[in-house]
Amino acid sequence: MKKIQISPSILSADFSQLGNEIKRLNEAGADMIHVDVMDGHFVPNLTIGPPVIKALKKNSLVPFDVHLMISPVHKYIESYAMAGADIITIHPEATDNLQNSIDKIKEFKKKVGVSLNPETKVDIIKNFLNKVDLVLIMSVNPGFGGQKFMPEVLNKIKELVDIREKEKLSFDIEIDGGINFDNSKLAIKAGANILVSGTTIFKSNDGNIKKNIDLLRTV
Repeated sequence: MKKIQISPSILSADFSQLGNEIKRLNEAGADMIHVDVMDGHFVPNLTIGPPVIKALKKNSLVPFDVHLMISPVHKYIESYAMAGADIITIHPEATDNLQNSIDKIKEFKKKVGVSLNPETKVDIIKNFLNKVDLVLIMSVNPGFGGQKFMPEVLNKIKELVDIREKEKLSFDIEIDGGINFDNSKLAIKAGANILVSGTTIFKSNDGNIKKNIDLLRTV
């Protein structure tokens, strides 16, 4: 079983103190920092761009896990790679040619992730699983924080685990959306090894980030 890693989403952080929030996450034992990038087009919200990521990266000792919810995504890959993204995750629906976009991310020596929305089937990425480092399963409809977890996506995780074992692959399985102390255990049991969480990490237990990260990691 792969080590359980926690990738706190700064979408739930105090945006007026983002640099300090990232330092706190590093000190609390976060394995990486999850950065949601939204364009108001692919998803109905707007967040941060490359200049902000570049500035924030200086405050972090752990990798930046950057989830690009933008379309068309291909032309923005270079900007986010140069800004400091360590993992770049894209949606197959957001590019005209998924293989080209995967290759583009690899050109910059970054890890490659592909993301599946709740309604998107595993089949759409099956032929690319030997080329990626990570598959991100969305357990809410992307665009806003604080949504309720959709347990039906756990079947996709189990399907991916089966494929990974049969084809002797090594990609990580990440889950993002409404993750709390209860459903995190279900996600881990299904086979996810990277948990993205925002509200639970920043708001639970009076904002005790270290305690919340440790609790999420516990099966």
